Amino acid sequence: MRILFLMLLIITLGEPALGEPALQELRDTVPVKASDTLKKKEKKPQAKAAMRSAILPGWGQAYNKKYWKIPIVYGALSIPVITYRYNSSWYDKTREAYRIKLYNDTATVKLDESGIDPRLQPLSSASLKIYRDEFRQNIDFSILAFIALWGLQVVDATVDAHLRGFNVSDDLTMKVKPWSSPGFRSNGLSLVFHFRDGKPRTALPSY
Repeated sequence: MRILFLMLLIITLGEPALGEPALQELRDTVPVKASDTLKKKEKKPQAKAAMRSAILPGWGQAYNKKYWKIPIVYGALSIPVITYRYNSSWYDKTREAYRIKLYNDTATVKLDESGIDPRLQPLSSASLKIYRDEFRQNIDFSILAFIALWGLQVVDATVDAHLRGFNVSDDLTMKVKPWSSPGFRSNGLSLVFHFRDGKPRTALPSY
């Protein structure tokens, strides 16, 4: 038993201690999870512009530095707002006038028609009903137009942000060159495009 203990002690003391270089080498060989090494990806400019425009109209355009588009955005959005207020006002007037006219046509006690707008007093209850329904429909159209224009300015900001990284330098060129094929005994024209990588790409020839 003592002999076995002495042998283990000799083996333990005989192994060289790991120095700092060895420890560093050991750390380098230990696998690291990919989630620890990958940095959090930044949001793309398209996503940032879209989110800003969805929150506040024109914010995405300002993010893209297209400040001249902001008055256009608000000018376009103001149109359905104005039509909504106009139709909502006349909807309330025609609805009240129709209620009074209809009640007077079916009841023995007449209601005071002074509450009716003077421009609506000559109209019959049937005509007032038609106008009331038309103004109500226009209110719905105004709301849909506002939502559509809001979404359109979000799309505009997203596309502008996407095109910010697009290469529009003079390196992007297109040339028209003559093309011939001795094997097919035909001649024509070919379009040669030069992209960012400098490699020309030839489009299909036209005869």
